[in-house]
Amino acid sequence: MAIREIEPRDVAALLAQGSVFIDVREEHERASGQAEGALGIAKAELERDPAAHLPDPHASVVLICQRGGRSMDTARVLEAAGYTTLASVAGGTSRWREQHLAIVVPAQSDDARDFNERYSRHLLLPEVGVAGQQRLQQARVLMIGAGGLGSPAAFYLAAAGVGHLRIADDDVVDRSNLQRQILHTEARIGDTKVASAQATLAALNPRTQVEAVAERVTAENVERLLDGVDVVLDGADNFPARYLLNDACVKLGKPLVYGAVQRFEGQVSVFDAGRHRGGQPCYRCLFPEPPPPEFAPNCAEAGVLGVLPGVIGLLQATEVIKLLLGTGETLAGRLLHFDALAMRFRETRLRHDPACPVCAADRPFPGYIDYAAFCRTS
Repeated sequence: MAIREIEPRDVAALLAQGSVFIDVREEHERASGQAEGALGIAKAELERDPAAHLPDPHASVVLICQRGGRSMDTARVLEAAGYTTLASVAGGTSRWREQHLAIVVPAQSDDARDFNERYSRHLLLPEVGVAGQQRLQQARVLMIGAGGLGSPAAFYLAAAGVGHLRIADDDVVDRSNLQRQILHTEARIGDTKVASAQATLAALNPRTQVEAVAERVTAENVERLLDGVDVVLDGADNFPARYLLNDACVKLGKPLVYGAVQRFEGQVSVFDAGRHRGGQPCYRCLFPEPPPPEFAPNCAEAGVLGVLPGVIGLLQATEVIKLLLGTGETLAGRLLHFDALAMRFRETRLRHDPACPVCAADRPFPGYIDYAAFCRTS
């Protein structure tokens, strides 16, 4: 018998005749409401073991999803398994609502409701889903800097549901920061940047724990800052901090998401040599020595377009999320350049330096150095 496609208004008559009515959407989708009379059984679960839920292959079964596609797919699977009387609701729950038919909201805890509502768009993505969102919620990220790069990155990592953000920065909010450092406000001038960031992000997503560390990263505290984190985001604005972070991440096997901006240009990459010794490059493979100071002025000296750190910081946040989820292709082994004036991206392939003093295969860690002196004399 062919699978019937029926209108939502026709379901009531079939239920009165004893049909089994099943909503095959995921639990988080059903949380906002499902058709009255429907049992909630996720598509994959029903297809994996139909007999556990539908012991009689000759029973009348009506399936519904969000718009009708998944329920029809499941009906075909059930038909192949020997079920003979199947119907799929055309237009699914969306059309059910349009026809003003009864909707039931399943009981759930406040925490579950917040989780399902807050991350509903993530939960719809197969690459994220409930399991991926839970991974984000359990993740710990270290952010060095709560300034131009750290501001947009922190906003989106907190919004995405990263469970713990450790933000280290020893600076205070200055009026000149407000042109690009969007974590901060006029009212917080003079406050520490990490305290300002903590207040802003708590208002955005109270599920994210923000650990404010009012310290500059140094060789003495870097391993304490990296302790227990999954990914490090480099929002530093100076070469000594970048070399230090690179060396520590190689030693401790932490992926480092790098970003830098100047005037109208920025760049992003992922350095994951600590987990892939001899296979992927580190920051030192790209820059064996820092450029002379006159060729690398900071933003206070050269200026920066206010929106530029937003672009680069969001790209960094994207790479962090991909690393935490284990999905997609990261920028490891690639340097992405952005020219805001030309609105153009270009990519440079990076290679591991087999003679790198820090990440060469089987080379012992050489120890931390005086990074400030190294950058002054190079």
